[in-house]
Amino acid sequence: MGSPKALLTYNDRTFVEHLLEVTRHPKIGLQRIVLGAGAEQIRARLKLDDALVVINSDWEKGQLSSIQAGIRALSATPVDGILLCLVDHPLITSALVAELVEAFYRSGKSIVLPVYQSRRGHPVIFAKALFDELLAAPLEKGARAVVWNHPQEVEEVPTEEQGAVLNLNDPEAFQDATGGS
Repeated sequence: MGSPKALLTYNDRTFVEHLLEVTRHPKIGLQRIVLGAGAEQIRARLKLDDALVVINSDWEKGQLSSIQAGIRALSATPVDGILLCLVDHPLITSALVAELVEAFYRSGKSIVLPVYQSRRGHPVIFAKALFDELLAAPLEKGARAVVWNHPQEVEEVPTEEQGAVLNLNDPEAFQDATGGS
């Protein structure tokens, strides 16, 4: 992308600022941002509180290593689960987050995820009971391996939000989805 995805802007806010805003919910007690490549640049630009930031020194190992760093940072914290937001899937709303959180508590399932036009998307909620399995998941398969291992524990939440499946992983996808804003 030419710069850290976390610092790309949409509607006058960086992706990280947008995700922090839409994940404010009464049942979400903690927010953490896992940073890897470009961590210092991102921290400096966004003036992030140290308590909010988790550094993934193994970021070169891929996305799962960031999930694992986030889980390890929560090891001493009483939580019911994690709402996992990916920085390259930022075009979600607080309404979708609220639907997922409500479905997590209502369903009692260990995994809750949105589905847009028959496609599973993000963000995903994983119950704390799955943290050890996420920590042991194979890097090449990532968190998907945990989802595949528990098909009966997945609660799918239908959504009309295309942002749940939009992966803004390259300049063309970013331009198409945002108009380059």
